[in-house]
Amino acid sequence: CHCLSRACGAAEMGPLKGVAVREYQKHKKVVHAVAWNCTGTRLATGSVDSTAHVWTGVAEESGGKESHIELRGHQDGVDQLCWDPQHPDRLATASGDKTVRLWDARTARCTSVIETRGENINIAWSPDHHIAVGNKDDDVSIIDVRKGKMLKTTKFGYEVNEMSWDRDGSHLFLTTGMGSVEVLRYADFLKGAKAESVQSLHGHTANCYCIEFAPGGRCFAV
Repeated sequence: CHCLSRACGAAEMGPLKGVAVREYQKHKKVVHAVAWNCTGTRLATGSVDSTAHVWTGVAEESGGKESHIELRGHQDGVDQLCWDPQHPDRLATASGDKTVRLWDARTARCTSVIETRGENINIAWSPDHHIAVGNKDDDVSIIDVRKGKMLKTTKFGYEVNEMSWDRDGSHLFLTTGMGSVEVLRYADFLKGAKAESVQSLHGHTANCYCIEFAPGGRCFAV
């Protein structure tokens, strides 16, 4: 894992001027996922070596104390991970071992293990207490974090890649292999037997893989 930060006192002469690169070597195999927590104080990494690591202090520009913990328990690679957007110490990891694990990043303790239908490759945390996880077979499962249990699993008839909620959690956005972003009204999706889009947004002629909302929530990129 490499971390780039602007050195203290560096002249503002361009986007990469004064950037320092630090390398963190703890994983034994390729890193597939990186994510900062909501306060920018912890960095999580997930790897093919079946572990996740949480790094603290790596964003400090003034030589702050750095530390790290290893999260063990998965039996296959950690393909994706995400933080609770409201809590800086709650992390979720998705693995090919057909489980999602919830972690307390302060203690490295696994607080819940939720079994899923298939090999998980994508995960997203809602603005509150739900997690969406997608697998290689285009199933999307919804997990209630407070109860540590599965609420529902839905099979889609098309390739589903990354998922994201809008800012207030009222709509769930899915990037697809059709080159579209499918928008689901989340309350209806939770209640209904079918996953029906309220809108299809077409922006690409090939697969849409990634989605990221702007911090203000007014726009997103795919």
